[in-house]
Amino acid sequence: MDTPVIKKKLGLKERYAAMTRGLAWDTTYQPMDKVFPYDKYEGIKIHDWDKWEDPFRLTMDAYWKYQGEKEKKLYAVIEAFAQNNGQLGVSDARYINALKIFLTGVTPLEYYAFRGFAHVGRQFTGAGARVACQLQSIDELRHNQTETHALSHYNRYFNGLHSPKHMFDRVWYLSVPKSFFEDAYTGGPFEFLTAVSFSFEYVLTNLLFVPFMSGAAHNGDMSTVTFGFSAQSDESRHMTLGIECIKFMLEQDPDNVPIVQGWIDKWFWRGYRLLTIVAMMQDYMLPKRVMSWRESWEMYVEENGESLFKDLARYGIRKPKGWIQACEGKDHISHQAWATFYQYGGAAAFQTWVPEKEELDWLSEKYPETFDKYYRPRWEHWGAQAAEGKRFYNMTLPMLCTTCQVPMLFTEEGDPTKIAYRESDYLGNKYHTCSDHCKEIFDNEPEKYVQSWLPVNQIYQGNCFKEGTDPTKEGFDPLLAVLDYYNLNVGRDNFDFEGSEDQKNFAAWRGDTAEGSQK
Repeated sequence: MDTPVIKKKLGLKERYAAMTRGLAWDTTYQPMDKVFPYDKYEGIKIHDWDKWEDPFRLTMDAYWKYQGEKEKKLYAVIEAFAQNNGQLGVSDARYINALKIFLTGVTPLEYYAFRGFAHVGRQFTGAGARVACQLQSIDELRHNQTETHALSHYNRYFNGLHSPKHMFDRVWYLSVPKSFFEDAYTGGPFEFLTAVSFSFEYVLTNLLFVPFMSGAAHNGDMSTVTFGFSAQSDESRHMTLGIECIKFMLEQDPDNVPIVQGWIDKWFWRGYRLLTIVAMMQDYMLPKRVMSWRESWEMYVEENGESLFKDLARYGIRKPKGWIQACEGKDHISHQAWATFYQYGGAAAFQTWVPEKEELDWLSEKYPETFDKYYRPRWEHWGAQAAEGKRFYNMTLPMLCTTCQVPMLFTEEGDPTKIAYRESDYLGNKYHTCSDHCKEIFDNEPEKYVQSWLPVNQIYQGNCFKEGTDPTKEGFDPLLAVLDYYNLNVGRDNFDFEGSEDQKNFAAWRGDTAEGSQK
């Protein structure tokens, strides 16, 4: 009888190499450069793909095991939340409006990220990078599904959560997140990783998931808390991929440094502009607040960013160009954004309101140098108007920034009383931007940004009406036609929160008075 041969079990590093590099091969029928044409045209030089390292050493079989365990726990909590009518335990019906923004503005981005990573993962010559992108692509698809499942429970009881995908493609303010990802995945594969994995995931993602999920916990929404932290455990890997990608490019060739620096400048600023809506949600839309946007920015960006860019300085990388302006903006952007949405609440897919006195006092405490001076008088004036039955709505349409597509609501550096306005000329046309940095991004790639689908411009051109709409018909109301194009139920999904169906129904379910449900 032959002596049995005992095979030595591979170590983690060897097994990871076998399940990634060991699955790759060099092509023979076609040259490698023809099979992988996109990882060179950006100018990035890679000399040794084997230098790409994944600190997690994650392989596909281990991935399914870990994620399967997380899925079991996640859906158990979601099911328990639904069976126990968890929607009745949230602090206030106003809180649901934050979920409406999350479902329509954030959840579709997970699907965009899934598509983006699936695409760029195909474009890299190195097997290690391809596997890492493939796993993150699956992560993002999972996030899209779990967020949709968790928030679908609220759709049974509250208005405005019925058409997130339709709204994401059409509603005016949702062009901001949509344009961010379309800009990213129409770039090259290395720029996409810099935009999403580094600038967004590594530098800025904690501003979205950590404070907002903590806010969900404080407001009794354990379903959102659970999917948030289930996703956040994946974000640790995504952040690692982001910093690994940056360091890998910088270590491969010194010629990569100016290219990467330019991408960091661009995508830090684009990500900062995108997070304006998160700042607004955090300061104004959580009935029970955890921390201010200012505190979040200082904790998760300024403190972490200082150490991050000190580390990258040895490669020749400095802080992004817009760093100083973004740090100054922490005192202003949430107030400016909520004031804008309050004015244009008639065309939004959620409800807005004037903050209560206790909330204004909280904002005064959190923003001692700016809120009372610049913003509280405005809210007190609008509150007095609303009390007299003269709730203010702005019936015009705002000018949009061609680059970030945010309405021109931001103010000049050092002067929060003056709207920032920049103008560029290209091929005989004028294009407007909201800052020096958005203007520089536009001027660097004008051929790309002149194609921006700006909702306000499209509305004025008559391109935001359903097929068959006749604008010449007697009594035609263009606003109602646009809201129909958005698939909004007028008066139920938008306008003021005070007196809304959501407010009244929530109070009735819990046995509160209508007034009591606001406090």
